[in-house]
This record gives sequence, C-alpha cells and structure tokens, in this order.
Amino acid sequence: MKTRPGVELASLTDVGCNRENNEDASGYWEPEDDASFAVLGRLAIVADGMGGHEGGQVASRMAVEVFAEAYAASAERDSQKRLLDALAEAHHRIQRKAGEDPRLSAMGTTCTAFALINSRLYFVHVGDSRLYLLREGKLRPLTRDHTLIARLIESGAIRPEEEENHPQKHVLTSALGVPDDIEIDFPPEPVAIQANDVLLICTDGLWGQMNLSEMQHVIASQSPKNACRALIQLAKDRGGPDNITVQLLRVL
Repeated sequence: MKTRPGVELASLTDVGCNRENNEDASGYWEPEDDASFAVLGRLAIVADGMGGHEGGQVASRMAVEVFAEAYAASAERDSQKRLLDALAEAHHRIQRKAGEDPRLSAMGTTCTAFALINSRLYFVHVGDSRLYLLREGKLRPLTRDHTLIARLIESGAIRPEEEENHPQKHVLTSALGVPDDIEIDFPPEPVAIQANDVLLICTDGLWGQMNLSEMQHVIASQSPKNACRALIQLAKDRGGPDNITVQLLRVL
C-alpha cells in the first residue's frame, strides 16, 4: 500500500483456525494528485461478509470496491455526506447483485470505513466490525455494534458481563445488502486527530477473542506492522474461530 508521508499504515487478514474461506475484505485508498488529496484525504475500509460459501466473499469484496469507487468519484463537498453516499451506493449494489443471482440471495456484509482529511476523522459504520482510537496509550471504540446483544445491553435487558456466553452474541441487526433499511453509525462532528494517535479498524474475528486492555497493550507497544501480526496471532491462539482482519494507521 503506497501512502503519502504523515502516517504509518499496516493491514493484515487471516482465515483463522476454523474457516475454509476468508469472507473478510479490507482496502486503503488515497488520491494520486495533491489537490484531490486535500479534499478526499485517506480512506480505509474493512468488511466482514456473510451469506454462505460464496456470498460472504462477494459481499465484502463488493463493499470495499464499490465504496472506494463511489467515494473517489463523488462531487459532494461535505466529507461526511460523501462517506454516507458511498455506503448507500455499496448497499444498493450488493442488493442488486443478490437479486440477480439466486446463489447470492442471502449475502450481506458489515462495513466500517473512515476518511482522514487534514487531521479530521470522518467515519461510517454498519454491523459489528469496529473502529477504535488509541490516544496517549488509551484505546476506546468510536463505533457501536449493530447486534441484537448490543440492543439488549443498551435497553438494560441483560448485563454487559452476560454478553460473552449469550447464544445470540453475533446476531446482526444491520448489514449492507440486506432487504431492510440499514442502521448507520456516524459522528455528529468530525473527530480531531493529533500526532501519535492510532486508528484501528477490525472485524469481530479480532475483538471477539480478546479484551480492550489486551488490544491496547499490543497497539501501544509495537509498530503497526508488528501489532497487526501480534493481534492476529493472539486471536488464533485463543482459537481463531472466525476470519480475522485488522488495519492500523498511526499518525506521525
């Protein structure tokens, strides 16, 4: 991945220990010319597909490719609206593809993407992949999961500590490509980013196998490249039941 000076970027994906196919996808994009870069900044995307042997791979790959294409081609002046429009385009294109091919009728995907533009962070999020910010050694999530278990916790129906062993832990309430309207998470205002901040986007194959403090320690103590490797190995050491994808961007 070629990047302009100012960041250190690393990305890694692994099929995990139990799956035959990798239904995760990720991407990074930035414009070639400086004028466009000043407007569009750096774009990073992670998607976790679902819907059978082939459907999940198709959905996640389409989410990354269509999102990046739509974002790059957009004439929208508002940065957050540009991300939202790109997400909507990916959603509709996946829906159309599923409608054209009966083998893909059940496919869908999570999608978490951010744009870093002049030290301002914009993002959009659907599903249970996550975006985190590490600042001054402290890691915190910027997105909330679109899952049944998250709704139950938010409503007070169950306690947070019951999540780990709940039978509906991974039931999504929103995903790209599904027939119903999607629930989208995005910030009311861009997040100000400063030197030494680290942005992490990952699928649930990573965060589902470790706690926040473990992730925090690895990211804070290693380079993005080494941290990606260490995080994925830790997830696999815990059983690696799902595909694992992580992308890290450190601001210099």
